Amino acid sequence: MARYGLLISPELCIGCRACQVACKSWNQLPADKTKNLGGYENPSDLTPHLYNKIHYVEVPSDKSPMRWLFVSQRCMHCDDAGCMKICPSPGALFKTKEGAVAYNKDKCIGCKLCVAGCPFNVPRFDEKDKVTKCNLCSDRISNNLPPACAKTCPTGAIKYGERESLISSAQKVGYEKLYGKADLGGLGALYAFKDAPKLYDMVENPAIPETVIFWHNVLKPLAYVGLGGVVAASLLHYFVIGPHKDEKEVGKHE
Repeated sequence: MARYGLLISPELCIGCRACQVACKSWNQLPADKTKNLGGYENPSDLTPHLYNKIHYVEVPSDKSPMRWLFVSQRCMHCDDAGCMKICPSPGALFKTKEGAVAYNKDKCIGCKLCVAGCPFNVPRFDEKDKVTKCNLCSDRISNNLPPACAKTCPTGAIKYGERESLISSAQKVGYEKLYGKADLGGLGALYAFKDAPKLYDMVENPAIPETVIFWHNVLKPLAYVGLGGVVAASLLHYFVIGPHKDEKEVGKHE
């Protein structure tokens, strides 16, 4: 089956954040309690109840005091997904037939290793310590419906379709170097940038951390032989996340 994904064009985005509202509505996500931090961007980061967020970037301009760039932040749905490589619980994170990286909360053990495995800092954990993030509306795309964000976008800044068709359409209008075309096996969320990714506050040359690669190739296979897997997972958690500290113990040293 052809791989599907998103084409995101910040230059077409007007910052209306209809995609944020549509995402919350479809996924029945509660509102986030936020505070004014002196800017228009709200919330200021992804949360367990916010899978897609418009990031406001102020860029100096010759024609005006500044110009806005609106960048959709979300799970990138990597083909070579670091979160899936490092996850020690089979089936907690999985790939759909359309190419989306989805999750099963019932199988999530709350270890948070997927956070360390993601070069985009995407996974979040809810009140029950279960992973949450954009799943590309897997329940919609499996029924031949576009994700809620793409469905509601009024300017075409977020488009959904066959990945190769999206790449071809972007190249026809002049976007030769699409962000995510080849990174991490090819991202499911492609970005049509006119300037360098750094200008859009995006990670340049994203890569899976070496610790995750070592876990996937060397330590993770031990997870299938009982105690060896527990020891391996504990070691990885120590080196990636750090030692567990009791709140009372931490308070004594502060």
